[in-house]
Amino acid sequence: MAGWTRLADRTVVAAAGADVRGLLQGLISNDLDDLSPTTPLYAALLTPQGKYLFDFIVVERGLELWLDVEASRAADFARRLLLYRLRAKADFEVRDDLAVYAVFDTEAPPPALPADGAAVAAVDPRLAKLGWRVWGDPAVVEPILRATCAESTPEAYDRFRLLLGIPDGSRDLAPDKALLLENGFVELNGVAFDKGCFVGQELTARMKYRATVRKRLLPVGIDGDAEPGTVIRDGEMEVGELRSRQGDIGLALIRLDRWDKAKAAGRQLQADAATVAPWVPSWVDLSFASKTAESSA
Repeated sequence: MAGWTRLADRTVVAAAGADVRGLLQGLISNDLDDLSPTTPLYAALLTPQGKYLFDFIVVERGLELWLDVEASRAADFARRLLLYRLRAKADFEVRDDLAVYAVFDTEAPPPALPADGAAVAAVDPRLAKLGWRVWGDPAVVEPILRATCAESTPEAYDRFRLLLGIPDGSRDLAPDKALLLENGFVELNGVAFDKGCFVGQELTARMKYRATVRKRLLPVGIDGDAEPGTVIRDGEMEVGELRSRQGDIGLALIRLDRWDKAKAAGRQLQADAATVAPWVPSWVDLSFASKTAESSA
């Protein structure tokens, strides 16, 4: 069921201050020079070792930036950014008065929001097929969305994004462990390799230019019972791990070389009692995947 829904598991962290853009530009994976009121950005904050911490969408709203992030981790995200502030004039505040919406009806027109800035709408910067993203005061946004298209459910949106192969924060990306190139950040417009330095840049760039990506987060069909976190196997060989799931569709982090061997032998992958069948979405680029993953494991 396509339509619109409020994403209760997302919230907004407002970033403000004279130095906030410069501070974030040196931290995050994307280039804020490309940000505009009509063009949000997808980005990540990494550890110095290049491991995933948070992913978010950056929205320009007047003198503020709105950062669309996981609600359950928003306070930690704001605290982490404040650790980097030092003497910079920048502040980060979780805005519980604002909500995040997805309009995933591909035939719906752009939401006709008021011009006073109480709400913002833009095409999802990760993938146009995801539809519109809307941020703002629920009292303003929801009557407009109801007049735009049918109301749907978070579960329907979850299935929609799983079919497209789009990760959903720490449900799919393990903090302090996940790597951007294994999880589609290049194709989802989340990394700017020409922006200069950012935290964790060295490992991210090296993986791309040396083609050392061994795993990819891919959508999978699931037939049977298997909980997120279940190891996926080809016989005794570990091939990957199931991440999030909605019914018979999920996302899994897959070792590409081992999956290739299973396919060549005509074997199905298993996750406990379930059969798992990955596929590669049209937007995924495997050109920088390692050609010697097994020998270098």
